[in-house]
Amino acid sequence: MAVTNTRGLLLVLSGPSGVGKTSIVHELVRRFGGVFSISATTRAPGEHEVDGVDYHFISQDQFQEWVSADKFLEFAQVFGRSWYGSPRAPIEAAIAAGRLAILDIDVQGAEQVHARCPHMYGVFVLPPSEAALLQRLRQRGREDEATIQRRFAASTSEISRARAGDVFDAFVVNDDLARATDVICGMVAGRMGVPLPAASR
Repeated sequence: MAVTNTRGLLLVLSGPSGVGKTSIVHELVRRFGGVFSISATTRAPGEHEVDGVDYHFISQDQFQEWVSADKFLEFAQVFGRSWYGSPRAPIEAAIAAGRLAILDIDVQGAEQVHARCPHMYGVFVLPPSEAALLQRLRQRGREDEATIQRRFAASTSEISRARAGDVFDAFVVNDDLARATDVICGMVAGRMGVPLPAASR
């Protein structure tokens, strides 16, 4: 059931790959009836990806039209290839309705959103340690070691950039997923001025 009041909230959740953001987002959506922002991208869909569910898959020309029409809260080109962006209309509608709107984006994107929406609530999810982060990346079993090392280097850089900036209101260490999720849910409930919804476990 959606948690609605007069104080909608834009939550920007960031953190390195493999830190557990996806699981936390799912629980936030479930507990608060939150609206999760589905990004638009110019890359081709993966084998099991569904348009409008995983991403909005659009052409390069359409993406640039959306940029020109100011339809994104943030956008960026990733690895010099595909473009990704967060459509602003669903987010603004959710906030206007007093609901929780969630963006799961990187630090660069969070900086863009903060410049446009200084009222956003930024939470950065940290690994217990760099060694633990590297272990998590390897345990996912998706990539070769060279790719894992590139992701790890990017992740440590992302953490440093997050700590050095003023975009994030809180840093939460995910040393235990249930505990970290409870902490973030508690902070969101406090910010929205609503009772803390029950956990799913």
